[in-house]
Amino acid sequence: MPQPTPASATGRTMLLDSASLYFRAFYGVPDTVRSPEGEPVNAVRGFLDIIARLIGEFGPDSLVACWDDDWRPRWRVDLIPSYKAHRVAREVPGGVDVEETPEALVQQVPVIREVLEALGLAIVGAAQHEADDVIGTLASRGDGPVDVVTGDRDLFQLVDDAHDVRVIYTARGMSNLEVLTDAVVSGKYGVRPDQYADFAAMRGDTSDGLPGVGGVGEKTAAALLAEYDSLDGIRAAAADDSSPMKPGVRARFAAATDYLDVAPRVVEVVRDLDLPDVDARLRRPSAKQRETLDALAARWGLGGSLDRLLAALPD
Repeated sequence: MPQPTPASATGRTMLLDSASLYFRAFYGVPDTVRSPEGEPVNAVRGFLDIIARLIGEFGPDSLVACWDDDWRPRWRVDLIPSYKAHRVAREVPGGVDVEETPEALVQQVPVIREVLEALGLAIVGAAQHEADDVIGTLASRGDGPVDVVTGDRDLFQLVDDAHDVRVIYTARGMSNLEVLTDAVVSGKYGVRPDQYADFAAMRGDTSDGLPGVGGVGEKTAAALLAEYDSLDGIRAAAADDSSPMKPGVRARFAAATDYLDVAPRVVEVVRDLDLPDVDARLRRPSAKQRETLDALAARWGLGGSLDRLLAALPD
């Protein structure tokens, strides 16, 4: 299976949840930041500043901007129709539904991609899959340390000290980044990272349209996983009249049977995509690339944001 190529066998690779970061940039930088022609560029400049900050702080040798080629894959919707349904602006039969996104951000996403391409940064997506699935596949290769950068808790399931996979969590802002290891995930939620997908399926997530198991919140889900180890173990105990599980809990899982039959497939990230072969090593742009970047900087007024990212790139 061809995969992005790391700089070396021991070099750290950084995987960006791109949509998560450009949404954060859009809302974190004032919309008064405009191009010379007056178009909004707050997300473009903010995203470049985020990458510069990450490279400077964590020093990756390779970087992949993981892309949502399909932010709401039909196969996930077929399993749970409510999946991200509240975020659909327009359904596209046979295609990718249009996500409810501020128009000022919609205008900037192609510019972000154009600038990343001009910089020579690797961009990887997969048809009918989310960026989470691209990240899951790349993080599971096991051929070097990985930092996953995201504001999405679902990716906590990828944390793995044994293979040096960390999550850099952005939900509290770029000035307050949180680095998640096995111990941090366990400390925050009372579950191991390899239990996190089961934990999330039981807890549910209104932001993704996942109902969860009625009456089972984070504390109950963690306690059940501590006792039965996995969702399969919990469901087996719920179906076993001789198990010590309380009748009320047993009834909640019985009522959620249809949901639990499919929820794990929706919540678990895909780890075995066939991805294109790209060179993800960070390097300074060539003279020809600089000409393109200078033109983009002038057209869009990228100013100090592009300069900071160029300065952060290794020689």
